[in-house]
Amino acid sequence: MSTVRLRVSVRGVVQGVGYRAFAQRHARTLGIRGYARNMDDGSVEVIAEGPRATLESLLDALRRGAPYSRVDTTEVHWEAATGEYTTFLIR
Repeated sequence: MSTVRLRVSVRGVVQGVGYRAFAQRHARTLGIRGYARNMDDGSVEVIAEGPRATLESLLDALRRGAPYSRVDTTEVHWEAATGEYTTFLIR
């Protein structure tokens, strides 16, 4: 299976509610590499690499959100993987 990159900007109530840790738990469970980080505009950016079907599972979780979060929108981009990540981190 070929590896691709998923770039997601998640907007809503996603900072200060455990959303990045939620993303990390799901990503690590799925064996996905990359990171989640807070952005200055209040969104969370998630960069993830892995097989497309596995990334789709992560995307489903990101759209549902963490227990205390509220996801309003997700802006999704599919890109070529770079292979630069060894694990999934919170930045």
